Amino acid sequence: MATNVYFSNYDNFNEQNLIDDLVIESIQIFGIDVHYISGLFNNVDKIFNEDDTPLYDELYNFEVYVKNVDGFEGEGDFLSKFGLEIRDSITFTVAIRTFEQYVTRNNQSIVRPKENDIIYLPLNKKMYRITYVEHESVFYQSGSLQVYDIKCELMEYSNERFDTGRSDIDDYFDDINSTSEFVNTLEDVANNDVTAQNFEFEKLADDILDFSDVDPFSENITIQDS
Repeated sequence: MATNVYFSNYDNFNEQNLIDDLVIESIQIFGIDVHYISGLFNNVDKIFNEDDTPLYDELYNFEVYVKNVDGFEGEGDFLSKFGLEIRDSITFTVAIRTFEQYVTRNNQSIVRPKENDIIYLPLNKKMYRITYVEHESVFYQSGSLQVYDIKCELMEYSNERFDTGRSDIDDYFDDINSTSEFVNTLEDVANNDVTAQNFEFEKLADDILDFSDVDPFSENITIQDS
């Protein structure tokens, strides 16, 4: 049975524009300003499908709404076999029209927030990597979509390079950045990473490992010094 022709619930452009205006105004009132950083992946490994040293050099500013009102989500802070890990996650909501106004108009290739791009949150001075973008979190109000839900995780540094023109962002990882020096020995690792313990482990291993055995699974065959 056909819907009533006298009611237009899904193609009324005036109503859609009104909802867009209300969403944008609400985010501007209750939201916060963030920096959206877009990256270039020019040296993608064809086997692993990743770039070892991506360059993030495009910076855009807009307002978002933080959906996590009770704090960060994710696994939080915990001790693993690799040491202390912090896996905070957060979800930002940005109006589609806002994103198009501040990002897409300046770069036609960025039509929506992209996974692996970064959001810098001035509130706590942390960087968050985009892991997933949901465009249907609010399902077709009056037949249109108004917002993106941007799901992010606290960024773990992996040789990314930054050239945005903002010193607080470009120098964010300077303390652990090792891309400028070639790391080849245990001493290089220790000099470039203050948290590294490779040298200490190597010294401990020298007292444990016995290299006099030709074959540890043989019947006590030893090497005779000549």
